Amino acid sequence: MNRLLLTDELVLLAYDDGGTNRLGRPHLDYGLAGAVLLELALAGRVEVTGGRLAVTDPAPTGVPLLDRALATVAGDRPRKPKDWIGKLAKGLPDRVLDGLVDAGVLRRESDRVLWVFPRTRYPSPTGAEPAVETAARERMLAALAAAGPVDARTAALLTLTRAVGLDRKLFRELPRDRVKARLAEIAAGDWASAATKKAIEETQAAVLVATTAAATAAIATTTVS
Repeated sequence: MNRLLLTDELVLLAYDDGGTNRLGRPHLDYGLAGAVLLELALAGRVEVTGGRLAVTDPAPTGVPLLDRALATVAGDRPRKPKDWIGKLAKGLPDRVLDGLVDAGVLRRESDRVLWVFPRTRYPSPTGAEPAVETAARERMLAALAAAGPVDARTAALLTLTRAVGLDRKLFRELPRDRVKARLAEIAAGDWASAATKKAIEETQAAVLVATTAAATAAIATTTVS
């Protein structure tokens, strides 16, 4: 397939080799919405002005998934990034997974648990980790191990995995203090324009707020039950 989007990489990293989502819902949904906004920011289509997301260039990117989101943002009133996370998240996992299945990176398997509960899994066609997922992992690990500058897309992916808590799963074999310090260093680095970095920082914060709120609500529901 063509160059992977951040949405594709996040899904591949979130699903284990058995094809099961280990990040959980709605964390994956919110993370994917954040990934779409990060892609639009990196493409120079949006930025944050006065605390609200603004379209700076409405020209299509040529990627249907991104152009759909761009048109949605452009056609609505200015909103804070956190307000867009929930709106853009709807249906995103299915669209991203469908794209990876169509490209042959994953396959769809549907069955029933205990012959009653429907389940859909998305393993790779070979049963092993897809090469493009391995490449994403290696790119992030190299960035964490290094001390120099990081390219914008890798920095954005690391920022995204941190926002949804996936970094604790991906880098559990690395010293946690080292990972935390390096991620902070990367976030502060000079790898994108000021406007793009601002949009990415605001998006990371928005995803973190959304996932934290979802986790808190889930705990409260469990406690009440």
